[in-house]
Amino acid sequence: MPLVRRDPPPPTIAATASKPDRHRDADNLGLALQTEKDPRTREALLAALLSIGDPSAAAALARHLRSEDAWLRNACIEALQSMPAAAGTVLSELLSDSDPDVRLLATEIVRTQPVEEASVLLAALLEAETNPNVCGAAVEVLAEVGTPDAIPALLAARTRFVSEAFLPLAIDTVLARLDKGR
Repeated sequence: MPLVRRDPPPPTIAATASKPDRHRDADNLGLALQTEKDPRTREALLAALLSIGDPSAAAALARHLRSEDAWLRNACIEALQSMPAAAGTVLSELLSDSDPDVRLLATEIVRTQPVEEASVLLAALLEAETNPNVCGAAVEVLAEVGTPDAIPALLAARTRFVSEAFLPLAIDTVLARLDKGR
């Protein structure tokens, strides 16, 4: 069998650039992603941001959670979910954003964080949240990744949103699951 020479894979942006260069690259890629309309180019921009994979890339992606473009929002959420360590650096800011839609979308990113961290982040969100839809999203994620440490925040949210038709029942379901885990 003949030997087949394979060229080594090309180095990624993250491997060849210094930290300030990666930050600048991430900013530039994020700005380009905002205006680009060609689907293939958008995919390439996202891939480049994923290859950087550091907090600057996460920040560049997080900016697009406010976009009116549903494809862009969803693509950025998926990209952030695939880089949990870097995404963790922007989650506190996203979960305390003044826009409830951004907070709601951020709960989907929390889903891919380590279980203990996800539970702490979502419990903190529930303690302060006034929007029932954001609370509902947090409760849905806690149903999957919650730990018993989230029980006090869930109980407080249940009391605060007792008049919402769906939320107390959803919270009771999560509480029952978490109580069994004690």
